[in-house]
Amino acid sequence: MTRFLHSAVVAVATAFLFSTVALADDPPAVGTAAPAFRLQDQTGKWHSLADYKGKWVVLYFYPKDATPGCTTQACEFRDNIFAYREIGAVILGVSVDNVESHKAFSDEHSLPFPILADVEKKTATSYGTLTKYLGIAELARRDTFIIDPQGRVAKHYMKVDPKGHSEIVLADLKQLVAKVKAS
Repeated sequence: MTRFLHSAVVAVATAFLFSTVALADDPPAVGTAAPAFRLQDQTGKWHSLADYKGKWVVLYFYPKDATPGCTTQACEFRDNIFAYREIGAVILGVSVDNVESHKAFSDEHSLPFPILADVEKKTATSYGTLTKYLGIAELARRDTFIIDPQGRVAKHYMKVDPKGHSEIVLADLKQLVAKVKAS
């Protein structure tokens, strides 16, 4: 009986440690205004959502610089940058890492787009992505938002798989742009 109880306690503790717990508000719904933000990028330059009014924005949140999944995701966006630019879209990455961490990550992988430092975790919270990992670390969940030129959420991807994600976003974005142009 004691052995069974010990195994059960270990199983529950392990599940807790490796689970994620949402700490943030609900994500903004498709069709609603995207939450405003003002954050520094890897060079220390400030960016706000208002800076991109009139453009399509791919705002992607990721947990941690220089980790395998985050590197895969960033490099795939990097590799598709010309296709995004061709349709008039900008890519902005966001994590709770600091400017210095972003600079090292961006330099190592030659990222041609801003990586925004949400060290106060306000943006991750307002977009509903702030999550507790391993029972302790507060990080951004891997979510992506397409924001239209009027500043509204056009599409939201939750808990994405980093492999192939950029291609999916690009295909959906092309459809959204074509739909707007047709109307």
